[in-house]
Amino acid sequence: MYISGEWKSAEGGETQDVYNPATGELMAKVPFASTDDADKALETAKEVLKNPSWKDMGPSQRGLILRELARLTYDHAKDLALIESQNNGKTFRDALGDVRFAAATLDYFAGWADKIEGKTIPVPGERLNYTLRQPLGATLHIIPWNFPLQLAIRSIAPALAAGCSVIAKPASLTPLSLLQWAKLVDQTDLPKGVLQVITGSGGKIGNYLAKSPLIDGISVTGSVETGASVMKVAAENITPVTLELGGKGANVVMPDANLQKAAKGICFGIFWNAGQMCWAGSRLIAHESIVDPLLEAVTNEVNKWKIGIGTEEGVRIGSLVSQDQRETVLSYVRQGVSQGAKVLVGGEPPKDESLKNGAFLSPTILVDVDPSNVCVKEEIFGPVLSVLTFSEPEEAIRLANDTEFGLLNGVWTSNLRNAHVLAKELESGMVSINEYPVTFPQTPFIGWKKSGIGAEQGQIALGFYSRTKNVLVNHSF
Repeated sequence: MYISGEWKSAEGGETQDVYNPATGELMAKVPFASTDDADKALETAKEVLKNPSWKDMGPSQRGLILRELARLTYDHAKDLALIESQNNGKTFRDALGDVRFAAATLDYFAGWADKIEGKTIPVPGERLNYTLRQPLGATLHIIPWNFPLQLAIRSIAPALAAGCSVIAKPASLTPLSLLQWAKLVDQTDLPKGVLQVITGSGGKIGNYLAKSPLIDGISVTGSVETGASVMKVAAENITPVTLELGGKGANVVMPDANLQKAAKGICFGIFWNAGQMCWAGSRLIAHESIVDPLLEAVTNEVNKWKIGIGTEEGVRIGSLVSQDQRETVLSYVRQGVSQGAKVLVGGEPPKDESLKNGAFLSPTILVDVDPSNVCVKEEIFGPVLSVLTFSEPEEAIRLANDTEFGLLNGVWTSNLRNAHVLAKELESGMVSINEYPVTFPQTPFIGWKKSGIGAEQGQIALGFYSRTKNVLVNHSF
């Protein structure tokens, strides 16, 4: 682990095994942190905020460090992507895109470091009133396993830009790419202890860190259950949290849509990363007049997607993150079928004998699905698409909004007026029109309802990692 600027084993010497889910092979052993290790990380995160080397560092210098980290991330992108592909099961192609997005995120927030500004506020009398924006403090970052490095850096970058200290807790299944990336930090001028990476049990160490009064803010990307658990312990110290949680995205396809382009976007939105995405478009809501040709186009498209070990040439769908996750997804499919859904495509592991040791699952499309079906209601986190139909736009909006989640929805139409009307009516923090899914470092990533609190990415993310102080000066003496 990377604690206090040093690479350390766990205090008690315990380790945990990390596997390649595509082959079942042991990749590495990493430290299984104790509460003593967590205490050391907490003390360091708090103390470094008082260290002049970080506390008094100019914001432009922070920006230069982030820019150097961006360059190093770009330069080592292929090495990092290989580790992530092997540890997570995703394709090397997708992992490489994730790492480069992470580098772009560092570069974006590097530019913001010296633009975190206060304001002067007109007030009556001989007074000057102004605000300061100061670092939030010691921050905890709880990171999921589906995009291990990209989603770590998504919150680490604005925290560092704002002058905070960081403790990053990667998922137990996928810690390796973040640990490897942390080695790059030693090649920069970031003061020792500003960034730390601790590995171990999320239930034990993650919760222990979250409930500490030494933590000033918590960023969580994960399930609703994880977010609710962290909120509960954070409430004991009134620690602010930003949560990016689950989703049940819908692609609404109008009768005037370009069906070939829509089919590609629909496949990308649910079968990319083997469907293990909070913003996955797991529901297809298609107009009844075009559902048959659309499903034919979707089926033709996904049949081109090769399933296999992510590091092999031409593979588009890699392994799920674990055998347990595959079984969870299959159990949802079985439940959905028992409730009346029919399997149009997939629904089982691939037949290829060379893949039998991995956690692979064929892309699955369910039709004749009732809106009350479990596969429509619950986040599956796998390559499973449920198809619904509508006759009028109002029905499409009702179906799309009939969920406890509200992260990302898509609209496919050639009528931009209808697109903007639907975008306004859909109850989600993000809407993509004629493209799905897509985001950039500069665009807010926002969840409504049970999909989250607060925002990641963009200028808005800096608001969480800085706090405002109001100063009133009476100069009438």
